[in-house]
Amino acid sequence: MTAALIELKGIRQIYRLQDAPPQQVLFDVDLRIDHGEFVAIMGHSGSGKSTLMNILGCMDVPAGGEYWLDGREVARLSPDELAEVRNTRLGFVFQGFNLLKRMNVADNIAMPLLYAGVSREQRRQRAQALLEQLQLGQYARHLPNQLSGGQQQRIAILRALINNPPLLLADEPTGNLDSATSHAIMDLFSQLNRERGITVVLVTHEQDIAAYARRVVRVQDGRIVEDRRQ
Repeated sequence: MTAALIELKGIRQIYRLQDAPPQQVLFDVDLRIDHGEFVAIMGHSGSGKSTLMNILGCMDVPAGGEYWLDGREVARLSPDELAEVRNTRLGFVFQGFNLLKRMNVADNIAMPLLYAGVSREQRRQRAQALLEQLQLGQYARHLPNQLSGGQQQRIAILRALINNPPLLLADEPTGNLDSATSHAIMDLFSQLNRERGITVVLVTHEQDIAAYARRVVRVQDGRIVEDRRQ
């Protein structure tokens, strides 16, 4: 069997808040996701799905268990190695777009390349090339507030793709969008998964959005209670 892109073994998470007893939010979670999969993680508010996503994105450290990402145990990585993983191996898409308001579209897309030490001219060229692929080239010099919500989310997706990561993590990516725009965004995720082989893992509480995935993992009370292909 080939190595998994993501492998969680016995992952636990406990939050310790001041003047409050420890609260365990994940209980011995095992999860394997192979290269090229499209997985939706579902669950009600407070189920632990966002905590799980934060661990997958190397933004939170579990209290116990092992997380292997593309053959590397995340707990053994140095802070610099973790930063490099987040910048080059993972692409993040959020509900709130998180675009820099005073920076134009092309520069927003190219931001991860700045941290990777890519020259300004190369950053512009790569950002423009991605924009052209989505027929958004005319918006390169626009500011985010000059775009619709759907256009802003497409820009956020392009920013996540600029370093050609093998894994795209999306946390409620359609939460701020109307129904028609939501489905257009999900069509884009499906296209990226199908045509480029990018592994997509998204968190959603909406069944019609999860229907785009080929596998659904349902989390309840900090445990995986369902894992099915569709």
